[in-house]
Amino acid sequence: MKLIILDRDGVVNFDSAQFIKSPDEWKPIPGSLEAIARLNQAGYRVVLATNQSGIGRGLFDMATLNAIHDKMHKALAQAGGRIDALFFCPHTADDKCDCRKPKPGMFEEISKRFNMDLDGVPAIGDSLRDLQAAATLGAQPILVHTGKGEKTLSGGDLPEGTLVFADLAEAVQYLIAQNA
Repeated sequence: MKLIILDRDGVVNFDSAQFIKSPDEWKPIPGSLEAIARLNQAGYRVVLATNQSGIGRGLFDMATLNAIHDKMHKALAQAGGRIDALFFCPHTADDKCDCRKPKPGMFEEISKRFNMDLDGVPAIGDSLRDLQAAATLGAQPILVHTGKGEKTLSGGDLPEGTLVFADLAEAVQYLIAQNA
C-alpha cells in the first residue's frame, strides 16, 4: 500500500494566524485538491494529520471542526479526490500530550491503524513540527513553501533529507514521477 501523510492548514488550505475557525474560513490552496485527486488516482491512501489547538483554546468546537472537514471532503469530491483518514490533535501546547506535533503520537496512531511502518512514507507539511514528527518515525519529511513554509525554510534546522517544493501540487508531481 502506498501511503502519504499531509498536514492540513498551509498545505491543503490557506492558513491563518487566527486559526481556521469556521467552514467559511476554509479555502483550498489553488491546485491542492487536484493534487490529492492525482494521489488517489496513483493509488495512494491519503491521510491528514493536523494540530487543531483551536478546540483546546475554546475558539471552536467539534461540531465546527466537523463542518470544516465536511466542506473539505465535498470540495475534494468535486475535484475527484478523497481523504482516506483524518487524524487531529485538539490539545494546546500546555496540555503536553503525545499527539500534538512535533511529538509523534499522531504518526504512531497512523502506523497502527494502517498496520505499517512509516519508514520512507512521504509526509508533507509547512512547519518544522510537521517535519520533526515525520522524521521521528522515519517518514520522508517534505516541506512546501505555502503556509508557514517560507518562514520554516528560512529558520533552518530542517530534518536531514527534507525535500522542499513550492506547493502540494509540485510535491505530488515529483512523488508520482518517482513511482512511475
